[in-house]
Amino acid sequence: MAISITDADAYIAANCIDVEDWTDSDFARKNRILNVAGRTLTTKYSRYTIPDAAVYEFANVLSIAFNDTNRMQRQGINTFGLASVFNVGFKTDIVTGPDGDLAKLIPQSALDIIGAENGVKLSKRAAKWTVL
Repeated sequence: MAISITDADAYIAANCIDVEDWTDSDFARKNRILNVAGRTLTTKYSRYTIPDAAVYEFANVLSIAFNDTNRMQRQGINTFGLASVFNVGFKTDIVTGPDGDLAKLIPQSALDIIGAENGVKLSKRAAKWTVL
């Protein structure tokens, strides 16, 4: 992997829909996000080669998940408002708390890129135990 912020900027601008949180980030934040995205993918899929494009896809998702507004949700705020003009309420299905599992945020597009590179099919779907 030869991950760079310049390449990430170009990839995200060309291939991702929601890019505002990424483009609004400063150099240091982008670097941290790329480091976390690469480390999370490498840890979770250690048997596979991780292409740069997969890291960039995941980095964009992380920039959205860890923006200023979503940070309040992780800190336990359910709703907030500004002078009765702007009100926000949060759902509980995004990464919550400081120990949230970042691997849950890996988008299927990143898994498709990893799978194509390695000749396998990766999916977020998995068999789970249920109680009837």
